[in-house]
This record gives sequence, C-alpha cells and structure tokens, in this order.
Amino acid sequence: MSQVKQIKVNAIKNGTVIDHITAGKIRKVLDILHLEGNEVVMVGMNLFSNKIGRKDIVKIENKELSEFEVNSIALIAPEATLIIIKDFEVAKKAHLQLPEHIEDIINCPNPKCITNSEPIISKFKLTDDQTSQVRCLYCEKKYLIDEVKIKK
Repeated sequence: MSQVKQIKVNAIKNGTVIDHITAGKIRKVLDILHLEGNEVVMVGMNLFSNKIGRKDIVKIENKELSEFEVNSIALIAPEATLIIIKDFEVAKKAHLQLPEHIEDIINCPNPKCITNSEPIISKFKLTDDQTSQVRCLYCEKKYLIDEVKIKK
C-alpha cells in the first residue's frame, strides 16, 4: 500500500492569500508586492491544482493589498483568487479579473508614445480578454499583457 505524503503550509492568522496563480508567474507577483523582508511570507510554486493543473500560491501575514497591487496582479494572473484572512477565517474571497480599463499600471512599450516622453498617466483598454491584449489609448498600438512592463 502506498502512502501519499503531503506538505502543508501553516495557516495565517491575518493577511492575504493569493491562490491559483498560473504556475511560473509567482516571481512577477512577488515583484509587485514590494515585500521588504520583515513580512512572514509563504510561497508555493508549481503545486498540483484540480482547478488549473499547476499553480503557484503566496500567503502574506499581516498585509492587505492596495488597489494598485490587486489590479497589477490581475494583469499577470487574471485567474488568481484573492483571499483575505482575519482570525484564521476567510473574511473575503474574490476571483481576480482583467480590468477593462488600465490606468497608470503599465508602461507603453512604444518608445515613440507620448507617455514615454511627457508626464502623462498611461491609459490602456482591454481589447481581447481571451488573449489578454490591450491597446494604448495614446499611440493606439496593441500589445499582449506579457509584452508590457508593469510599473513598480
């Protein structure tokens, strides 16, 4: 008889869990979170998931994400689930979605775009949620989300 061993990650008392991140994207998510080294952070990479096959997960104790962080993570992991934990209980759970309008989160890759030479807030519109394609509202060029750089 074979015995299945499973490694469990400790629950957090208060904080945020970002689950169902597409496997391989956790580093980009961690870059967005601006963790300073004094937070308790648990990271799981390339874990089995019934929902998406392979996933990454991050648990951050005593941190709630800003709107900017949530919207930025939604761009690179739109299938992720955001869970707020309070006193070891799920206080809020939401599935992230690609925002239809993206403002001041990503830089336009077009070097001739006015947003790269003038102090203008970048604005993009989601044009295809299946391929995660966005269009810059200033230069009209279209890019896949993986082609744009998220501001820090």
